[in-house]
Amino acid sequence: MGIDLGATSLDVALLSPNLQILAHHAEDLDVRLGPGPVMARVRAVILQLLQRLCRTPAEVVGIGMGVPGPVEFKSGLLINPPIMPGWEGFSIRDYLWETFSCPVFVDNDVNVMALGELWHDRKAHANFVVIKVGTGIGAGIVCRGEIYRGADGAAGDVGHICVDPQGPICHCGNVGCVEAMAGGPAIARMALQAVERGESLLLARLCEERGTLTPLEVGQASREGDPVANRIIQRAGQLIGQMLASLVNFFNPSQILVGGGVTKIGPLLLASIRQSVYQRSLPLSTRHLYIGYTRLGDHSGILGAGALALAEIIRAGGSLEES
Repeated sequence: MGIDLGATSLDVALLSPNLQILAHHAEDLDVRLGPGPVMARVRAVILQLLQRLCRTPAEVVGIGMGVPGPVEFKSGLLINPPIMPGWEGFSIRDYLWETFSCPVFVDNDVNVMALGELWHDRKAHANFVVIKVGTGIGAGIVCRGEIYRGADGAAGDVGHICVDPQGPICHCGNVGCVEAMAGGPAIARMALQAVERGESLLLARLCEERGTLTPLEVGQASREGDPVANRIIQRAGQLIGQMLASLVNFFNPSQILVGGGVTKIGPLLLASIRQSVYQRSLPLSTRHLYIGYTRLGDHSGILGAGALALAEIIRAGGSLEES
């Protein structure tokens, strides 16, 4: 099983041992509901997918799961997750073991995305970075063909790098984090502020029609030529690129692959990220650097979660057989 839990979404897939998707389900789900309701829904979706294929819980040989917060990989526990109140100390492993009695592996959602991209194209690139831009901003770092998690599993939490000392307070408690200034909620906030100031008739109309504004409405306005929406997206891309330039100068990856729900707002965000990275990074670091979208798109999380379970089972000396 591959499970990709985002801040506001759930994606679950039943996978074959060669990571082919056999059954799939996606829905909106808010992690702020807490571990009890969220994990009950995860369990229910898994059982529904198994029933769809006339399979039983006993046939599940491993579960991989990505979550939107810092994970101590050895224990599988979330450690002070900023956007997941109530989850610290909750054992996802134990919860799923009670029903499925199989190995369960939990990691940060962007590490899991990076694993998916690595599985998809292992021979081509050994050093790359996956960036997820959604409710939060995070990175999965692949170094020499392996996920780099750091000493305690916190590597890649780039959303809390400061890009403006005078910026807003982030939910982590610090000031001017790129996540607080360029993540999905920040883009929506900038758009609503523009509407309040009377700067965009198109954004105002979309806000009236939808009842609020999300990054998708900002993207729609941008594609229709709204200069205010374009400015907001360019600002977000510039700030993300500013953060990534530091990462490029430090790590010198061959690729930066951008994913997450906010990328659906249109090509202007990626173009702005690229421009900012190339302007701010050293020439040698960017000489062969490719910046583009994740190749697996929306499936990178679930396939990466499956790859996580597969790799860890094999590492532990287990085996998988087609059935």
